[in-house]
Amino acid sequence: MPVLELVTSTGLGSLLGIRHALEPDHLAAVTTLVSRERSSIRAAMLGAYWGLGHTLALVVVGALLIVLRKEMPPALTEVFELGVALMLIALGVRAVLQAVRQGLDGPERLHRHGRVVHSHAGVPSHLHVGNWTLARRPLLIGAVHGLAGSGTLTALVLATLPTTASQLSYMALFGLGSTFGMAALSGLLGWPLARFGTHHLVARVVTLAVGCTSMVLGLAWGYAAFSRLM
Repeated sequence: MPVLELVTSTGLGSLLGIRHALEPDHLAAVTTLVSRERSSIRAAMLGAYWGLGHTLALVVVGALLIVLRKEMPPALTEVFELGVALMLIALGVRAVLQAVRQGLDGPERLHRHGRVVHSHAGVPSHLHVGNWTLARRPLLIGAVHGLAGSGTLTALVLATLPTTASQLSYMALFGLGSTFGMAALSGLLGWPLARFGTHHLVARVVTLAVGCTSMVLGLAWGYAAFSRLM
């Protein structure tokens, strides 16, 4: 494959990956994660972790299908889409419960740090955990989305790109574009949340709205996937 054609196709892949990050199910899932953040940097990190999980699942499954020269069975694709729908519903329920449990200042939370026990009001603004614990949830959520999208993307690159190297490069840069797009978007979302999130009523309303939106989208997504599966 000519170098220019390879660069053009993979460059397009990265741009489409950025656009892919803005799809409704991705936005709903990540927004439920960042709605409690009070820092643009931490919100961007959560978006980047989502993107890394998405890219990992996309590339691993896509590479396997490319090597085998196979396409993912449609029924399995719909099963993964149902998984995305259930995940959106679960994230929405979690966000709604968090909003309901908060009072004007949020509930008192009693917890332990080694030998020290203390309490503070509201959903904790700080996490006493390691980096892996912070990254785990968005990584897993991103991986579920990557599984759901891997079949469609693989079918596209198998049909349009002639060599295995170009197909794998396209998928990798598509995933990296998604990572960049979601990290940037999450950072932008984190800015108003950091500014207005100190107002407990505003934070509560935002969390409730995000949770309800995620549940509605999950139900619609799941109904469509179930209908196609049947």
